[in-house]
Amino acid sequence: METRRTIPAVSVAVVRGNTVLLVKRARPPSQGLYAFPGGKVEAGETLEEAAARELLEETALRADGYRPLREIHIDGSDENHPVDYRLTVFGATYADGEAMASDDAETAAFYTLSEMRTLPLAGSVFAVANELLGNAGE
Repeated sequence: METRRTIPAVSVAVVRGNTVLLVKRARPPSQGLYAFPGGKVEAGETLEEAAARELLEETALRADGYRPLREIHIDGSDENHPVDYRLTVFGATYADGEAMASDDAETAAFYTLSEMRTLPLAGSVFAVANELLGNAGE
């Protein structure tokens, strides 16, 4: 059995009021699912720098108060992906910008928890959003 390579990746859950930012993923892994913007960590970047860069690249938004929330192992073999990811999920607070989808994102918008219940979500997205929003304005 070959050893699969695990590479570091980040995503960021940006909170604005009682909503959280989600992008619809344009490419695998999790293509077509709604998730927090994110991607691979580049050489020489801290996890936080990578999260801020990915947020800007995918949505044109800026956020403050980055804090790591959880680490998730993503098994790429589930989607015939060549590598696994060690995903660090950050929480952050919306700072400025208008949400525009680009790069790996098909759409980018802020959603309430009740709106999120109707969307096809990736992995632990709802649990993280629920934790961050703490049932605010259900």
